[in-house]
Amino acid sequence: MDINRSGSQRSFDGPSAHFTGTVRFDALFDAHEPARTTGMNVTFEPGARTAWHTHPLGQVLIVTTGSGYVQRWNGPIEKIHPGDVVWCPPGEKHWHGAAPNAAMIHIAIQEEVDGRYIDWMEKVSDEQYHA
Repeated sequence: MDINRSGSQRSFDGPSAHFTGTVRFDALFDAHEPARTTGMNVTFEPGARTAWHTHPLGQVLIVTTGSGYVQRWNGPIEKIHPGDVVWCPPGEKHWHGAAPNAAMIHIAIQEEVDGRYIDWMEKVSDEQYHA
């Protein structure tokens, strides 16, 4: 059994190549073989968002604070709030982030395949975000 004490895990900023605005990651847990599941607490400042991306084995988002958006490719923008749980199936192109005037925090849970759990694509344009 491992206990990860609060504040003992790494914290880092979302790289500007894959995020618009201010985003911070606080690691919750890493995969322990043979398990493949990882988890992060992700904080998006107002208007901050991911680039378009996919996950090889899907992703679960659990909104804990604030107000945000999520969108699948060619789908409508969906508003998300605390308590909402979002399932992004494997290979589904999508993005997520905070609403324009509110921060949003979610827990992101995904599985790694050969050391990777995400495939990044182009950034979400301001036009797409405000659609």
